[in-house]
Amino acid sequence: MLPREKLEIYGPGSLTNEELMAVLLRTGSKEHDVFSLSSTLFRDHGQSLFKIRKRTLMELMTYNGMGKVKSITIQAALELGIRMYRELAAQKVQVRVPGDVFILCTDMVFLDQELVRVVSLNTKSMVIGIDDVTIGTTNASLVHPREVFRKAIGHNATSIILAHNHPSGDPKPSPQDQEITQKIRESGEILGIPLTDHIIMGGSRYFSFTLGTVFEEKEVQWDERAGSAIAEAASDQKRD
Repeated sequence: MLPREKLEIYGPGSLTNEELMAVLLRTGSKEHDVFSLSSTLFRDHGQSLFKIRKRTLMELMTYNGMGKVKSITIQAALELGIRMYRELAAQKVQVRVPGDVFILCTDMVFLDQELVRVVSLNTKSMVIGIDDVTIGTTNASLVHPREVFRKAIGHNATSIILAHNHPSGDPKPSPQDQEITQKIRESGEILGIPLTDHIIMGGSRYFSFTLGTVFEEKEVQWDERAGSAIAEAASDQKRD
């Protein structure tokens, strides 16, 4: 049964990653059919959608049978997946522990540049806004309190959490991170919109300024009933 027929009858969840990719690619080349092309793409990237997502348009186009249109289609589909995740994660989420922010902002680990994100909360610590305020270079990020709090004020937030990523994969804060955190904290006190935490994302690890600790991804588990992430007991967490 062809992937398109399988999808129509049983739904997209019944297809493997290779079959879903074949649906997007539609056709192969004279040398390889669409299934071979899809399998090759996954094989060369360790069966990882994340690694395929990291490829540039030109790198994808080097595969025989891909071309610009197919490469653009793959990039667009993977980007939609990331955006859908963010949309779902932001629905009725209550931030109770740093691990909640890690799950909420996991898409940031895909980025090659530093990005600063503001998570706005209401009085019950429910997420009422998620805004990207600045994009930096591969090793530095520039952010000013006015950009941060302009978004928070627009959402009528009562508190905020700052999040940004380290493309290097090391979430430990730099002196610049320490400085900007202090500036945002001081500005929040003046405006009456406190900064409750600053989370630095680095691969499968993240750092919480509030707890002063680096956590591993494995220390976060899903509570499907609540639809949010719950960190394991603090006594079970180890400092990096």
